[in-house]
Amino acid sequence: MNEPLKLNLRQWAPEDRPREKMMLKGAKALTNAELLAILIHTGNTEDSVVALTQRVLASCRNSLSELGKLSVEELCSFKGIGRAKAVAILAACELGRRRKNEEPAERKVIHNSQDVYDYYYPLLADLQNEECHVLFVNQAAVVIDSMKVCTGGIADASVDVRCVLREAILKRAVAMAMCHNHPSGNRHPSQADNELTRKLRGAASMMDIRLIDHVIFTDRGYYSYADEGIL
Repeated sequence: MNEPLKLNLRQWAPEDRPREKMMLKGAKALTNAELLAILIHTGNTEDSVVALTQRVLASCRNSLSELGKLSVEELCSFKGIGRAKAVAILAACELGRRRKNEEPAERKVIHNSQDVYDYYYPLLADLQNEECHVLFVNQAAVVIDSMKVCTGGIADASVDVRCVLREAILKRAVAMAMCHNHPSGNRHPSQADNELTRKLRGAASMMDIRLIDHVIFTDRGYYSYADEGIL
C-alpha cells in the first residue's frame, strides 16, 4: 500500500496556510504551532513546517513556557531546525515574556474640552501654522489614537471627511474630538470652522460615531463647540 503524499505548504488551500490564515482571520485564529510555523518558514523532508512545530511543542507538553526554557542545542535536535530558526523561536518566547511583564501604558481619558486642550497642548502650543487633528476614543472615553488631518489651514477642501471616518471605523472608535490651532491667538471660530464642524458631525452621525467636541486651540485658551452648546 502506497503512503499518502505529503502536501507541500504551498499546495495547501490559501486559507489554511499560516500566513494567509493570519491575514484573513487574525492572529487569534492560529494555533501555537501555526504561529511558530510563521517564524521558521520551512519544515523538513518528512514534515511540513506546521507538523514540525507540532512535534516541537509536543516535546514541551504543548507549553509555551516550557518551550522558552529550551536551549538552542535542544531545538536544533529536531530535523529541520537550525541555529537561526532556534534563535528566532527563543527570541519570540522572550518577547512574550517581556510583554507580559511590561506595565500597561496609561491611556488618557477624555472627559471634557479641557482634556482635549491639554492632550494637544504639547503638539500645538508653539506652531506658527495651522494644524488640524482628530482624537479617537472608545466607549469608555479612553483615547485610542490621534491623527493629523491637515496642515496650513482648515478650509473645507483641505480636510477629507471620508478619510477621518475611515480611520475612526478602522480604529473602532465610538466618538471623536477635533482640535485645530489658531496661531493668531483668536479663539473664535471662522465660517470655515463652523462648516467643517457641521459636515463632520453629520457624516459621523450616519456611521453612529459621535463628534464630542471641536476645540479651537490658542496659547491663551480655547474655544469649545461642546461648551458653547453647538454640538
